Amino acid sequence: MTLQEFIINDIKPLNINDKVSDLKMMFNELTYSHVPIENEGVYLGCISENDAYCFEGDKTIVDCNYALEGFFVRDTTTWLDILEEFAQNSCNIMPVLNEQNKYLGYYELNDIIGLFNETPFFAEPGGILIIEKGVTDYSFSEISQIVESNDAKILGAFISKMDSDLVQITLKIGNSGLNDVIQTFRRYSYNIVSGHEEDSYIESLKERSEYLKKYLDI
Repeated sequence: MTLQEFIINDIKPLNINDKVSDLKMMFNELTYSHVPIENEGVYLGCISENDAYCFEGDKTIVDCNYALEGFFVRDTTTWLDILEEFAQNSCNIMPVLNEQNKYLGYYELNDIIGLFNETPFFAEPGGILIIEKGVTDYSFSEISQIVESNDAKILGAFISKMDSDLVQITLKIGNSGLNDVIQTFRRYSYNIVSGHEEDSYIESLKERSEYLKKYLDI
């Protein structure tokens, strides 16, 4: 299944000249945090549920157009970038436009999180290792070499914390126990923040990654 197959178009965007009462009625019928707004077929942005209930129902949406939030993604945007847009805009609905700026529909947050949870980082068994080193001293090529020199494989890696001096990198490692890998990292002057062999840790991390789902309960 391609990412585009997750595009949903069962909600027609409201027109900028529709009544705010229509907008409120739509929110009453849906569980979405935002509703798309258009004008003559052109996507203008979204209005949040919180903003909608601040406006008088007899006004038109155009009277409240300063509340429009212009976020969207393209139908060519990768799922990780889409997930980032969801997080940055605190929403559970993401309008999708093509390269000609035509509104195609929207993604649901739950569907995109589902793709994230199906990646090897979460789905495959293995150990989690969090390492730390100076911002100017670490190297992903070195990290890969350390892991693979111990006959292990990296299933995923991301920078989980960064400040002016230090960077923390979270690794998902398969094929081997962590002890030899940890000892090698120490020889290369990496600080071991945390190392977990059991799958219970990845389940905890998975649960925390789903914090975005709170917007589905709005």
